Amino acid sequence: MEVVHARCGGLDVHKKTIVVCVITSGGRGKREIRTYSSMTEDLRRMVKWLEAKGITHVAMESTGSYWKPVFNLLEESGIEAIVVNAAHIKAVPGRKTDVRDAEWIAELMRHGLLRGSFIPDREHRELRELVRYRRSVVQERSREIARLQKVLEGANIKLDSVVSSVMGKSSRRMLERIIQGHDDPEDLAGLALGRLRTKKDELVKALDGLIGPHQRFLLEEQLRHIQELEDRISRLTQEIESRMRPFEAAVDAIDEIPGIGRIGAQEIIAEIGVDMSRFPTHGHLASWAKVCPGNNESAGKRRSGRSGRGNPWLRSTLVEAAWAAARTKDSYLRAQYYRLKSRRGAKRAALAVAHSILVAIYYMLADGTAYQDLGADFFNRLSTDRIARYHARRLKDLGFDVTITKAA
Repeated sequence: MEVVHARCGGLDVHKKTIVVCVITSGGRGKREIRTYSSMTEDLRRMVKWLEAKGITHVAMESTGSYWKPVFNLLEESGIEAIVVNAAHIKAVPGRKTDVRDAEWIAELMRHGLLRGSFIPDREHRELRELVRYRRSVVQERSREIARLQKVLEGANIKLDSVVSSVMGKSSRRMLERIIQGHDDPEDLAGLALGRLRTKKDELVKALDGLIGPHQRFLLEEQLRHIQELEDRISRLTQEIESRMRPFEAAVDAIDEIPGIGRIGAQEIIAEIGVDMSRFPTHGHLASWAKVCPGNNESAGKRRSGRSGRGNPWLRSTLVEAAWAAARTKDSYLRAQYYRLKSRRGAKRAALAVAHSILVAIYYMLADGTAYQDLGADFFNRLSTDRIARYHARRLKDLGFDVTITKAA
């Protein structure tokens, strides 16, 4: 096979050790193998050795987060490093060792048979870490609220059956009074604010429970934890907003798509960036995010069309946006969702809408255009005559005489 990179290396990265195989020019290529620990001092020595050998390209597996410190140091040194999906470089089974893995990666790299994963620049990686951590904290807050509701259920308090959120202002006032030792449902219901005061009778019934000392203690701890998480989310949001200023125009543009809010737009930009030149077509981006059908065919038979795993952070954000878009009235995305839901089911329809959202974002960022909704009647306008014939046939089946004429 043709040699693409004459001086290259392969790294088998683990938590505590990194096995390095370098191949230099000449015949089948001269191989040298060394093992380093994952401590920063040893990683620096490894980079100096690679530089001394004149290595220009290095490949490694994307094993967990262990590749990150190695990649950071290689990036600073100027050596071109690529991170490869482990599923793409599996060697022939048998005689598997760390040394053979490193040799195999180096051999594939030498002949240009590896395709690197999308790794953004350092500033964008930092932004991505912040955005992902905020999402994790938001999810933890949701879990803690669910635990609080479980404690209330155990105390025979059905507050969530009356209020829209147990973390609303009125609900918090009631919970704080309960923690202080007050049990009278009438007094607790009197703490309601705004329109919730019209539901006082229902609140009295919902707040009539049996609360023990341990449940008051748990509620106090859970409320304190939720408040700490909310403060953390607020600090993270401030930091993310400051780092998102260069992408403000892109955030505002994506925010115009039905189902996507400002936070959703920030999460999408943190995952894919604003430079779409790294994705040749919108199909490459959809395939990378795995919001499109899988391609699995053998012997002329179509097998599973599962979409695969892809980027879980981006995919979950897009699917959440799709569910929200399906509830947005007078929009193309809502029409698309209900058109597909009847034939393919709700989950597949939501994934198809997520795909449409990502395709729209691709062209908005690539061309600098604004989002233009095709309208809720888009599919009706595509096949007006067919729809008219269908309804005429249905009316005839019911015993009516039907004549269709187009309006002037």
